Amino acid sequence: MYEWVLWFHVVSFISWFAVLFYLPRLFIYHTEHKDNEGFVRVVKIQEYKLFKYIGVPAMWATLLSGSYLVYEIGFAGNRWLHAKLLFVAILIAYFFSMNFYRKQLEKDECEKSGKFFRMYNEVPTLLMMLIVGMVVLKPF
Repeated sequence: MYEWVLWFHVVSFISWFAVLFYLPRLFIYHTEHKDNEGFVRVVKIQEYKLFKYIGVPAMWATLLSGSYLVYEIGFAGNRWLHAKLLFVAILIAYFFSMNFYRKQLEKDECEKSGKFFRMYNEVPTLLMMLIVGMVVLKPF
């Protein structure tokens, strides 16, 4: 059972990260082309569907399968796991911050620039490197 849940966790993780990588890219396009009403109308639909129909289910699938894996390997004594879960908590906060910006963009109330979203877009890459590093290297 463990291997199947691990497989599902990795697939879910990849799906979630697809959203974490692509949605901020849509925010960049959205802010840099805000004068093009037709384009913005389409991007708003893409942002909504990507977050709600792919991002949210992928996040929950990742968290639920990950919870099972934590249960199986044990939380106590695995300091690398504690560090990994700290980075996962930051990633969850980042994910919900994307919805905050998505809603602002949807209402045409976002003051952030394309440059801001270019920097913002780097956060999931750094977190992914840290999370995968904790799992593979188990440095503690």
